[in-house]
Amino acid sequence: MQLTYTPKQQAFRAEVRAWLADNLPRQPLASYDTREGFEEHRAWEAKLFDSRWSMVMWPAELGGRGCDLIEWLIFEEEYYGAGAPMRVNQNGQLLLGPTLMEFGSEAQKRRFLPRMAASADMWAQGWSEPNAGSDMAAITSKALRDGDHYVLNGQKTWSTRAIFADWLFGLFRSEPGSTRHHGLSFLMVPLDAPGVSIRPIKALNGKDAFAEVFFDDVRVPLDNLIGAEGQGWHVAMATAGFERGLLLRSPARFQYTARKLVELFKAEADAAARDPALGDAVMECWMGAEAYALSAYHTVGRLARGETIGAESSINKIIWSELDLKMHETAMRLLGARAELRASAPAAGEAAFWLEGFLFAQAGPIYAGTNEIQRNIIAERMLGLPK
Repeated sequence: MQLTYTPKQQAFRAEVRAWLADNLPRQPLASYDTREGFEEHRAWEAKLFDSRWSMVMWPAELGGRGCDLIEWLIFEEEYYGAGAPMRVNQNGQLLLGPTLMEFGSEAQKRRFLPRMAASADMWAQGWSEPNAGSDMAAITSKALRDGDHYVLNGQKTWSTRAIFADWLFGLFRSEPGSTRHHGLSFLMVPLDAPGVSIRPIKALNGKDAFAEVFFDDVRVPLDNLIGAEGQGWHVAMATAGFERGLLLRSPARFQYTARKLVELFKAEADAAARDPALGDAVMECWMGAEAYALSAYHTVGRLARGETIGAESSINKIIWSELDLKMHETAMRLLGARAELRASAPAAGEAAFWLEGFLFAQAGPIYAGTNEIQRNIIAERMLGLPK
């Protein structure tokens, strides 16, 4: 068992650390749930791409560095450890990108992936509908063939940052009369196409974090289909695996939050003294983040040996979403009444960081398939329990 980094891996870590030290923004970027902040993050992504740091695992010809999974984990540790900006194009780079790698044609890879790595194209997801949330098999939005195009009609909702995005990917029902997971196709849709209209949904913090997307006779070329027609469910389940697994929520993000929580605990000594249970909660959060990181290395080792990860991604999703929630709830307890101050309040200080994270963490057990559904998947597919 190899428990130390190789000289090559250590050199890679040093290279990442040095580049970040020289290039990190001197001032925090505005929230990417605002137009100003979204464009600031897009510009930062372009800077990462210029030095081939945006998608280090992708092949060089597609805008990456050809790194392996261990090097990706190292990059993430250095990136989030340096307090670098949150990644704004994750829907594209970490969900659609791997999906195209696995199911896309060579022409689709050449067309979409380099622009995705550079964030020249920003992506939103089109999963949920008014009557189809975590149950994606209930999707009713239609994509019917008309010559060399599909004609789209229907509605998607809870599309993250779709109000600012250039493209949307999602599932549409392409076989009339089909039900459940049959007859679905996975399509990529330009959001500036005629017939597309987008209406923002205000989040709890008042920002346009989500949107409804309406399709009225929207024409999409057949070339925008990923995988075979009618096999969209199979493609989407692979995408969902990327969403629930390591790629979307790498351990380094949670290790950074855990370190910030320890710092907050030390700074809020009076609150900690009033409630001894807070110390235990902080310790459990830190241990949870470290355990998640060690589990990630174990998973990467299995993948390197040619093993596959299927329903186990559901365990992963429960771990990171509930850990994120617990860390931010603990921070709220440490901050007391100050936790409710917005960033503009004179006495807010670090409290605004925790409030934003707390609000975002509420969604973790819901998106990417609710944790209740993940527990059903674990029970049925891993433990063999009856439905």
